[in-house]
Amino acid sequence: MKPRLVVARQMPPSVGARIREEFDAPFPDGMDIDAETALAQLEETKAEALMFTSNIKMTPEFVARLPARLKIAATCSVGYDHVNVAACKERGLIVTNTPKVLDECTADLGFLLMLGAARRAKEYGAIMQDGWRRGFGMGEMLGVRVWGKTLGILGMGGIGRAFAARARGFGMKVLYCNRSRLPAELEQGATYFASLDEMLPHCDFLTIHAPSTPETKKIINAKALALLPKGAILVNSARGALVDEEALIEALTSGHLAAAGLDVFDNEPAYDLRFRDIPSAYIFPHMGSATHETRRAMGYCCLDNIQAVLAGKPPLNPLWS
Repeated sequence: MKPRLVVARQMPPSVGARIREEFDAPFPDGMDIDAETALAQLEETKAEALMFTSNIKMTPEFVARLPARLKIAATCSVGYDHVNVAACKERGLIVTNTPKVLDECTADLGFLLMLGAARRAKEYGAIMQDGWRRGFGMGEMLGVRVWGKTLGILGMGGIGRAFAARARGFGMKVLYCNRSRLPAELEQGATYFASLDEMLPHCDFLTIHAPSTPETKKIINAKALALLPKGAILVNSARGALVDEEALIEALTSGHLAAAGLDVFDNEPAYDLRFRDIPSAYIFPHMGSATHETRRAMGYCCLDNIQAVLAGKPPLNPLWS
């Protein structure tokens, strides 16, 4: 018999094809289902594995209701702020994620956000959509040059380092703030700051790549934004919870920040519509990993972890050891 699996989120066709071949799943291409439906499917199918994303919140209450036969829950994401680790550990449930495979594509999109925010891509696009029937003077609709500027990176993990590699191609000076200093071979000449407050005044651009934890919640608040130089640009392709959105809206509308590039929001998908109406807010609907190659790799990573655990082997990417 094939191992039984519930897939709680729609998956790319290539991932669905592999699920059909290797697993017994009621919906091999996945379905966007809520927690109650996932529990019902797990009971009905007697599945030993669950494949999910942030659409399922692994709260202590949810974990307590999971069938005893469930051995592994594989989140198709690198972030796991939707997983209550303590509850899963107490239950003895193995939880895995998909590190590294999305670093490059998320950095690509983050860099696109930075360029688009700096060069007023939202406003230029609106002009073209409206028909563009007048020329602009030499002093109109000016953006901010990226080349040669100073970039601050909050969180120098895999995505932060990939972003830094792209920034070096634009002649940028790279600063970073991290829980600990990296070895020289990973720093690649970047300047380390142990204190975020000390780094911020030096940043023409600030990009966020830290995990969402209780310690980082709203770490970019009114105080932090005020420490950035006037005219700085913020990029967030990590998690919306890291930014105080009220403070960010104030910084954008007051002109303290020149622009922001945002792929994530505190409340998704029902994001604060005020960002839609701010010309200097260049915004995307949480698409950092949204390429054929990366989503396929993420799905395969989940399935590799599930196969290993159901075969009695250690997981490849456990959230804890």
